[in-house]
Amino acid sequence: MRFRLPPLLLAVPLLGLARLLPEQGVGLWLRLAAATLVLLLPGRLVARALAGRGAANALAWACALVAGALALTFAVHASLDLTLALVLVAGVAALPFQREAADGDERVPRMLILAGIGLGAALWSIEGIVHGDALFHLGRVRKLDDLGSLSLRAVDEFRDGGLHPGYAFPLWHAFLALVAKLAGVDPTSVVLHEPSILAPLALVLAFEVGRAIFRSTSLAVAATLAQVSFIALAPGGGGAYTTLELPGTVARQLLVPAAIVLFFGFVRAPGRRSGLTLAAAGMDLAFVHPTYALFVAVPLLGFALARPLLARADVRASAGALAAFCVPVGLVFAWLAPIVRETRSHDPSAREKARALAHYADDLVVRSASSYHLAAGVVARAGAIAIAGLALAPLAALAGRRRWSAFVLGGTVLVLALELWPLVFPRFSDLVSISQSRRAAGFVPFAVALAGGAAVLARLLRLLVLPLALAAGVVLQLEFPGSFGVALPHRGPSLPTWIALWGGLAGLVAAGVLGAARRGRLELERPGPLAALAGFLFVLPVAVHGFASWDASVTRDGYALSPGLVRFLRQEVPERAVVFADLETSYRISAYVPVYVAAGPPAHVADTKANRPYERRADVIAFLRTGHLAIPRRYRAGWLVLRRQEPAGQVESRGLRPVYRDGRFVVFRL
Repeated sequence: MRFRLPPLLLAVPLLGLARLLPEQGVGLWLRLAAATLVLLLPGRLVARALAGRGAANALAWACALVAGALALTFAVHASLDLTLALVLVAGVAALPFQREAADGDERVPRMLILAGIGLGAALWSIEGIVHGDALFHLGRVRKLDDLGSLSLRAVDEFRDGGLHPGYAFPLWHAFLALVAKLAGVDPTSVVLHEPSILAPLALVLAFEVGRAIFRSTSLAVAATLAQVSFIALAPGGGGAYTTLELPGTVARQLLVPAAIVLFFGFVRAPGRRSGLTLAAAGMDLAFVHPTYALFVAVPLLGFALARPLLARADVRASAGALAAFCVPVGLVFAWLAPIVRETRSHDPSAREKARALAHYADDLVVRSASSYHLAAGVVARAGAIAIAGLALAPLAALAGRRRWSAFVLGGTVLVLALELWPLVFPRFSDLVSISQSRRAAGFVPFAVALAGGAAVLARLLRLLVLPLALAAGVVLQLEFPGSFGVALPHRGPSLPTWIALWGGLAGLVAAGVLGAARRGRLELERPGPLAALAGFLFVLPVAVHGFASWDASVTRDGYALSPGLVRFLRQEVPERAVVFADLETSYRISAYVPVYVAAGPPAHVADTKANRPYERRADVIAFLRTGHLAIPRRYRAGWLVLRRQEPAGQVESRGLRPVYRDGRFVVFRL
C-alpha cells in the first residue's frame, strides 16, 4: 500500500499565514478559504482511509465528524473548542491509514476548479449585507461560537421556546461557527462571505454527479454547465449560490449532490466502506435539512425501480444503496418526530390547512380541502433549462441500458407523480407541510436530463444538434426567462411537465412490455465532445442573461442596529440574558449578540406550541401601545431596547432611566 500525504494538508500552513493578514479584502478571503479547507481536511483523511476519494466523500465525512463531535459537546455541556479539537484529532488519527482509491484516477479538471474560484470571486462582489433568513441562522452560529456550556437549546432565539424542527441539531451552524473560530473572524463575515468560498465546491460536486451517473467526462461537463446555469445564472444576481451559507441551500447544492454521487458509487461497486460513507451522507443531510433527505430519496427510489425494468441490472446494489442511505435518515426522523408533532403545519387542522391552501394558491390546483396538487407550470417556472430538461426526459428511453436513463425516467416520473397526483400530494403535504411539499418538484433531475438528451440528439442529428441547441436556448430564454421572485408569476408552461410525466411513463412501459432494453441496438446516444458542446451552446444564452443582471439584491437594511447599540449590548449585557424589543429589532439583536429575545417576526420563527410566534407578536404590540412593564417582565426580560419613535417616555414615567441612548435607540435595564 502506497502512502502519500494529501495536498490538502497545505491548508494548515496557509491558515497560519492568512491569520497574519488583515481581516478584510484578500486577507479575509484567504482566512475563510484556508479555514474551510482545514475543516474539510479531517473528512478528506477519513475518506481516504476508507479508500474513497473526491469531494463528495470528503464532505460527507467532514460533516459527519462535526456531527459526532458536536453531539459529544452537547452531552458534556462544553464549548465549541471541544468540537474543534475532536474533529482535528479524528483527522490526525486517520492520517497513517491513507489508501489509494480502488477505482483509479478520478481527478476533477483544473479548469473547473479555476472556474469555481472565479465564480466565487464574482459572488464576493455582490454579497451585499446579511438579511432575511440569514439573520436567523447568524444568531445560531453566533451562540455556538460565543457561548460555553452548549446544549441543543442553547442556540434558540427564545429562552422559553422550543427546538426548531428543521434545525433541531445545528450541524451546519456548527460548521460555520468552526470556520469563524479557525479563521479568527466574526461570524457575520462567515455568513456573509462563505458562499464565495463554497462556490468552487458546488461546481466540483456538480461535476462529480455527472461523472458518477454518466461515466463520461464530456457529459459530466454538460451536466455541470446545466446545473450551474440553472441555479446560479438563470435567476440573475448569483441565484441560490449567494445563499450557500444557509442550511437549506447548502443541503440542496452540496449535500444532495454528494449523496447522489455516493449512491451511484455504491451501485457501481457495493461494499462496506462505500455503504458507510453513504450512510454518513444520509445522516448529514437529515440533520442539516430533514425534508431534503426525504425528497432526494424519491428520484433515487425511482432509479431503483426503473433500472431493473430498463436493463435487468443493479437490483441488489440499488436496494443496498437505498438501505444505506435511508436507515440513518429514518433514525434522525424518529428522533425529530416528537419535535415535528409540536408544529402546526404537521398533520394540520382544517383551519391551518385552509390558511396554507389560501397562502399557496398560486402554486396549487385546488379542488377541495382533500384533493389538490401542485400546478404543472410550477415545475417549469425556473425557465429555459427546466423546460428543456422536462421536454428531453422521454429521450432517455432511447438509452435504456445506461444508468442515467433509469435515473432520468424513474426519478422524473416518480417525483412528478408525487407532485401532480391529487390523491397522493395532500397526504404528502400533511406529512411535510405544503410549504415543503412544493419544493420536492425541484428534485426532478433537470441537468442530467438535459445532458443525456444532448447525447441522444448528438447521435440522431449529428452536427445539426449544435445550431439547434443554440437556437433553442435563445428562444426559450427570450420566451421563458423564468420566475424567481415573489412578486413575479409563479408558473411556467405546463406542457413540458406533462411531456416529462407521460412521455417518461410511456418509455418505462414500452421497455417493460417489449423488453427493448435488452437489445443494445436501441442505445441511441453519443457521449462525447459534440454533446458537451451542444449543452454549452444551449446554456450560453442563460449565462449571458445571468451575468447581465449581476448585482446585489439587498444592500440596505432599514431596521439595522446602530454600531453603538451592538457594542453596548455585547459589552454590558450578560450572555444568555433576555432582551425585549420590537419584532425587527429583536430579530437583529438575536443575530448580532449572544442573548435571547422575547419575540421575533413570525415568518422567521418556527410555529410550534412552545414558540407561540403570533402570541409573542401580540404581546409586543400590546407593550408598544401601553408601555406596561409587566409584559416584558412576563418573559423574564432584564433589558428593554426601544427605537426612537417607541414609548420611551412611558417607560421613564414608570421610574426607569436609560442606560444607553443614541440617535435611534434607547436601552433600559429592568
